[in-house]
Amino acid sequence: MEVVMQKKNIVLEKSFAFSLQVIGLYKVMQGNKEYVISKQLLKCGTSIGANIHEAGAAQTKKDFITKMAIASKEARETQYWLRLLQQSNLVQLDIQSVLDSSDDLINLLTAIVKTAQNNSGR
Repeated sequence: MEVVMQKKNIVLEKSFAFSLQVIGLYKVMQGNKEYVISKQLLKCGTSIGANIHEAGAAQTKKDFITKMAIASKEARETQYWLRLLQQSNLVQLDIQSVLDSSDDLINLLTAIVKTAQNNSGR
């Protein structure tokens, strides 16, 4: 039996771990009867990884760049909701680690999009 080693996809792994953080935060927020921001956060926070995953099957370089750019926008929207949640004191939660993870994802996605654009001559 041959074992095939797949190359690690750091951005995919980080976005999946981030989605799990967001889902955990969503559950806690729902338990605290916070339904509006929690839903927004769940949608955009899990959309990041979905778009990155979809970019892996892109048909063209342009398609790849588009999907990764959408993931970057979703990460920025997620960060907005997290900052709003933190500063509004709507619920008493320490979300700094989730905010830090969103920063990491935004930086990584920005670098990927810029590199892909430069390599495609855009």
